[in-house]
Amino acid sequence: MRSFLLIVSLMCGLFGADATIDIVKSGQKTPKIEIGYISSGESLLAKKIYKILLGDLNVSGHFEPTDGAIYAKDSIDFSAYQAKKIDLVAIVQVIKENKILKATILVYDSNSSALKINKTYQLSDSTLYPFVAHKMAIDINAYIKAPTIAWMNRYVIYSQYTGSGRANIVLSDYTLTYNRTIVTGGLNIFPKWADSTQQEFYFTKYLAHPTIIKYNIHSGRSEQIIDSDGMAAVSDVSRDGQNLLITLAPKHQPDIYLYNVASKEISQLTKYSGIDVSGYFIDNERSMVFVSDRSGYANIYSKKLDIDAPAEQVVYHGRNNNSITAYRDYVAYSSRESDNEFGANTFNIYLISTKTDYIRRLTAIGNNQMPRFSKDGGSVMFLKHTSGQTALGVIRLDYNKSYLFPLNKANIQSFDW
Repeated sequence: MRSFLLIVSLMCGLFGADATIDIVKSGQKTPKIEIGYISSGESLLAKKIYKILLGDLNVSGHFEPTDGAIYAKDSIDFSAYQAKKIDLVAIVQVIKENKILKATILVYDSNSSALKINKTYQLSDSTLYPFVAHKMAIDINAYIKAPTIAWMNRYVIYSQYTGSGRANIVLSDYTLTYNRTIVTGGLNIFPKWADSTQQEFYFTKYLAHPTIIKYNIHSGRSEQIIDSDGMAAVSDVSRDGQNLLITLAPKHQPDIYLYNVASKEISQLTKYSGIDVSGYFIDNERSMVFVSDRSGYANIYSKKLDIDAPAEQVVYHGRNNNSITAYRDYVAYSSRESDNEFGANTFNIYLISTKTDYIRRLTAIGNNQMPRFSKDGGSVMFLKHTSGQTALGVIRLDYNKSYLFPLNKANIQSFDW
């Protein structure tokens, strides 16, 4: 069990835009938008949605949002907003019609004095309101033709420790406002989405042996994929969902394997007397990066998808680079930058290219672990631990901004999005 825990610690790591609205990532002004809600109807739910929407537009990096709070009606005085140089006004309203909740977003362009978006979303379950807010943000963002923020509407899936030897799998949105436990009983860790549709995911369940299971979030159907005496975990999935990079330890020594979902064929990719874990595809899925202790400590290496291909060191700083993620030819990893024997250590997240000497530090203080790229590669999510709080962080790479969402006592083992 001690070696198992060591390996686990290594692995954890339709609208046209007016000419007055012009979004460029840098150098030009972003539109000012005021967001509020109508106090009639289901006003408490409308208030919750507008609060999430306000945060979403801020996180996007494409707006200067301000809080308009409560509106008495769904019409506005354009001249008043023109005087305040407010470009857009977004108003949320929620009503219940025939027992069905309907949330509407109205977006006015004060420069053209016109209603530009009038869209209604149905809520089958009121707890899903954060995703309605995310969809509103995506539609407002599309109106100004800014780079997509579709990643906001994706599920985050995480493993949450609940006690000694016990962890549940939980579905959430990126703000952690929505949470639904979907797998319970025993130790359930290392969740990984099976493909881009987010219908199914892989996770490791500690049965007689660590066992990789595939689970459907809609039907609840599960399928055992493979087990191993010492370790079994999916670290990456190919873009078409057909190939997996998995860590197995059939002889108690962890190595990385390539598993084909259709044929169930498995190929060993590393064969090293120490620890090789956490493989991620790079180089158009012809190669991988992974964590190994070949240097005498946890560090990042790369190699072709062939057992006989040589392993090359990728990172040359830090003494514990134990948590990685990859998108195309970019790698983000967590690196220990202090050596405090009796207190907390500093871990920062770096971004590098496997094709050039590019390197960029993404965090500055605290214990920053477990980086994960968004589906489009434009953001990195991570866990941030400080003396007073643990939070889920989102780094917007193109905008040099990061945002933190408190975990509220949740103890996350690992996550994917």
